[in-house]
Amino acid sequence: MRRARTPQEGCGTSREGTWRRSAAGVTRALSYVVFSVLLATTASQPAAAKKKLPSTFGKQSIFGKVNTKVDQTQPMRLQGDQLIYDKAGNRVIARGNVEIYYNDNILTADEVVYDQGAGTLTAIGNVTLKEPQGNIVHADRYTLTDDFRDGFVQSLSIVSQDQSTITADRAVRKGGNVNEFTNGRFTPCKSDGGTPPLWCISAAKIIHDADAATITYQDAYFQIYGQPVFYLPYFQTPDPSVKRKSGFLTPIYGNSSTLGYITGIPYYWAIAPNYDLTLTPTYFTDQGLLMQAEWRHRLANGQYTVKLAGIDQNARDLPGYNPNDPDAFSKYDGVRGSVETKGVFSLSSWWKFGWDITEESDDQFRRFYKLDSVLVTDRVNQIYLTGQSDRNYFNATLYQFQGLLSTDTPTTEGYTHPIINYNYVFADPVVGGELKWNTNILSFTREDGSPINPITGQVENENLQRAVTELKWRRRLTDAIGISYTPFADVRGDVYAFDGATNPETVELKPGTTDTYVGDVRNDTISRGLADAGVTVSYPWVATTPGATHVIEPIGQVVNHQESIPQRGLPDEDAQSLVFDDTNLFSTSKFSGYDRIETGTRANVGLQYTFQANSGGYARVLAGESYQLSGENIYLNPGRDADGSFIYTPTSGLETSRSDYVLGVYLAPVDEFRLISQSRFDESTTELRREDAAMVFNFGPLSTQAGYSYDANAFIVNPDGTVSNTTGTEQQEFLGSATLRLTDRWSIGGTTRYDIDKGQLLYDSLQLKYADECFALTASYIESNYVDETIEPDRTFMVRLEFKHLGDFAAKTDVTDFNMGGDERVN
Repeated sequence: MRRARTPQEGCGTSREGTWRRSAAGVTRALSYVVFSVLLATTASQPAAAKKKLPSTFGKQSIFGKVNTKVDQTQPMRLQGDQLIYDKAGNRVIARGNVEIYYNDNILTADEVVYDQGAGTLTAIGNVTLKEPQGNIVHADRYTLTDDFRDGFVQSLSIVSQDQSTITADRAVRKGGNVNEFTNGRFTPCKSDGGTPPLWCISAAKIIHDADAATITYQDAYFQIYGQPVFYLPYFQTPDPSVKRKSGFLTPIYGNSSTLGYITGIPYYWAIAPNYDLTLTPTYFTDQGLLMQAEWRHRLANGQYTVKLAGIDQNARDLPGYNPNDPDAFSKYDGVRGSVETKGVFSLSSWWKFGWDITEESDDQFRRFYKLDSVLVTDRVNQIYLTGQSDRNYFNATLYQFQGLLSTDTPTTEGYTHPIINYNYVFADPVVGGELKWNTNILSFTREDGSPINPITGQVENENLQRAVTELKWRRRLTDAIGISYTPFADVRGDVYAFDGATNPETVELKPGTTDTYVGDVRNDTISRGLADAGVTVSYPWVATTPGATHVIEPIGQVVNHQESIPQRGLPDEDAQSLVFDDTNLFSTSKFSGYDRIETGTRANVGLQYTFQANSGGYARVLAGESYQLSGENIYLNPGRDADGSFIYTPTSGLETSRSDYVLGVYLAPVDEFRLISQSRFDESTTELRREDAAMVFNFGPLSTQAGYSYDANAFIVNPDGTVSNTTGTEQQEFLGSATLRLTDRWSIGGTTRYDIDKGQLLYDSLQLKYADECFALTASYIESNYVDETIEPDRTFMVRLEFKHLGDFAAKTDVTDFNMGGDERVN
C-alpha cells in the first residue's frame, strides 16, 4: 500500500542560494579561462577523449522555451579559487566560488567537475543557474549528460522570471523538453522567514512539458499557509509562460435579491493565436441558466468581437409578476437574449471602418441580468466610416436610437441612414484669415408613430432629409496696444424635405384629455439661406509677480443674424440639447445642432481671469452675460413634440432679452486636486438656476471624485405663450466615488448616486479588495433602487477569488458597472 504523504511537508519556504560567497582564509585566484584553453589542456589525453566541451546549460527553460539559440562561437569564461586538471581521472575540476559564464547563462557553485569520459558536467554545492529568460535554478547537485538534454537535479529549487517557484527533492529531464519533479512544491507566492507561502500546490510528482506548455500534478494537495484545503488526485494547468491557453477561468459567486444565488464558471477556448471563444454558463437560483458566449477575432487590419447571451425565461419568476394579470408580462416569457458586437478596421492610413451594435429581445433583458448597468437607459447603435487627413475630415454614420425605459414612447425610436459630415480647411489664407467648408447631410426616420394626425387619427412615421453646407471665415488681428480683434462671417444654405412630421407650433392638448397631445402633420420641402457676421474683441491685461502670471481679459462679441428665419415649424432632431453656460457664451449659436439657429442681433460680454503659477498651479474664471439686441428670440417658445414635451427647454436662461449670468470656475492648484464649476444665476434675482460641479482629489492613498448637479427646471407658460420661472421643482443629484488604499495589499472603495430632492439613494456600491503577487480577493456590494417593470430595487453581493496561473488573474471588478460577462482571460 502506498504511504500517504503528509500535506504539511509540502509548502515551506523555498531555499534561496546565492552566487556570491566568500572563502574565508583563502586568497581568491581570479582567472578568466577561455573555453578553447580548456580544450588545449586535454591535448595529452587519448584521441578518444578529445571532445569539444559542450554547453553547460540546456536549451530548455523550466517555464517555457528558450528562444535564444546557443552561439557555439562564444567563449566560455570560468572563474574560481582553484583549477585542477586530473589527467588520471580524465576530469577538469574547478573549486571554490566557481562562476561560469556562457551564452548569457550564469552558473555558480562550490565545485564544478567536467568528466570527459562520462560526458557530463556536475555542479556541486550551493548551485545557482540563471538562464537568459530570467529563470533561476537552485540545487545541491546539478548533473547534465553530454548532449545536455537528459539529466537530474537533487534538492532542486527553481525561480521563474515572475517569481513563481518549484522546489523538489529530485528532478529528471527527459527528451530535452520534459522535467519531472519528485515531491515537488509549486507556488507563485513569496514567503518570509519560516512562514509558508499564502498558497501552494504540493504533489508526489510535478511534470512540466515545455513543448505542450503544461504543468501536470499527480497526487496533489492545494494548501493555504501550509494547511491542506483539498486533495487533487490529478489536474493540469498551463505553465507560467503561457499567455493564452484553453481552460476554466475564475468562477463567479454571488447573491442578488432579484436573481437569487449566482454561480458561474467561464471556459476559455484559445482556438488560434488570433481568435478565441469564452463560454460562460451562469446559474441563478431564482431565474434559471443564463448562457453567454464571447467571440474575439483579430485580423491584420483590425479586430471585432461578438457577444451572445440568452435564457429560457419563465415570466412567473420575474419580480413584479401579477398572477391576476399574466398578459402584462407575457412578452418576457420564453427565450430572451441579446447580441452585442463591436469592431474597428483600418482600411488605409486615412480611412477607418467600424461598428458598435447591441440588439436584445426586450428593453429590460440586459439591465435585469446585469449585462449592462441599470443606469443605461438609452441605446445608440452605429456603423461608421471615417476618413481624416491634414485638412480633410469625412464621417458617414448609420445610427439607431432607442429608449430602454418602459415609459418611453415611439418618439425615442429613430434611425439615421446615414448622417454625413465633411469638413475642409483651406490651405491658403482668404482675406488674411482661415476659411472652412462644412457640409452635413442627414436622412432620418422616426418609426412606429411619433406624430398623430388629428384629422385622420392615424399614426404616421416621420421622415426627414436635410442637407446643410456652409463656409466659415475667421481672422485674428492685434493692434499696437494689445487689443485683439477677431472678425468672422458665416454663409449657409439648407434644404429640408420631410413628411409625417409634427408641426411643433400646433401641438396642444386634445380636448377632453389631460395627457394626449395632437398637432398638425406637415409634408413639405423647404430651402433657405442663412448668414451671420460679427466680431469678437478682447483686451488682455497681463501682470507678472515673482511666483505667477495673472491675466485679466475683458471680452465682447457682437453677432448679427437675420432678424427672423422660418424654423419654428420645422422638425428638430439634433438641436434639442440647450444648456447655456460659459463654454458657449461666445458661440454664434447656442444650440447643439443644425435644426435651430440664433436670429437677430446678439451681444455677448464677459470677463476672464487666468492665473498661472510658476510651480504649475492653474486657475481660470469666466463670468458673462448675453443680450438680445434686436430680432426674434428663438430661445423663447420652443414648441412641443408629439408627446407634448418641449422641443428644447424654455428656461435655458436665454429666453429673455437679457440672459442669466453664467460663471465658469476651473481650478488646478496642485496635481492632486482639480475642480470644475459651471453655474447660471437668474438675471433679475441672482438666484442659482443651474449648477454642474466636478471635483477630483488625490492625497496619498486616498482618491476621490465627486459631482453635483442642480437644475431649477421650473417654469409656467403664460396665456400669451411666454414662459416665466417659478419655484418648487428643483432637481439636485450627487454622485461620488472614493478609493482608499489601506496597505500595499488592501484597498476599499465605493460609489454613490443620491437624489437630494427626493432624499433617495439611487445607487451605491462598496468594494473591498486584497491583491498581492499571487492572489486576489474582491468582495463587492451593489445596491440599486431603480424601478422599471421587471427591474426592482436590488441588492447584489459578489465574491471573486483569483489565483495566479490557476485561471484568470488579470481581470478586475468594476463596482460601478458590475458585468457578469466581463473580459475574463487566462493570463
